[in-house]
Amino acid sequence: MLTPPAHGLAILLNAMIILVGVRFLVVPHAAAAAYGVPAKEDGDAAYLSVKGVRDLSYGILGLALLAFSDAHAAAWFMLIVTIAPLSDTLVVLRNGGTRAVAFGIHFATAVVMLIDTALLFAV
Repeated sequence: MLTPPAHGLAILLNAMIILVGVRFLVVPHAAAAAYGVPAKEDGDAAYLSVKGVRDLSYGILGLALLAFSDAHAAAWFMLIVTIAPLSDTLVVLRNGGTRAVAFGIHFATAVVMLIDTALLFAV
């Protein structure tokens, strides 16, 4: 009964982080501004690329686990990678970003991921 919502939310979350990763690779400065900490025009390109590759990799791995493994493996993955948006919350707060972005985007994402983790464990 929980399978469609659990998997649907997991697919949506992984697809969204893939899009975030692609955005950091294609338009890094705009992505950084949306992330909550604008990047310097002349010096942060490598770090923005690392963030893009990280997010893209997490999303692809999450989809692969959903497709080729079971719900519990996907749940463990989701639980572990919740560290990323929790850390992003702190990064934004420590580097002059607004509380609205830190909590409204990053922390809220972590909460949704934890809800999906619970749903996947319940399947």
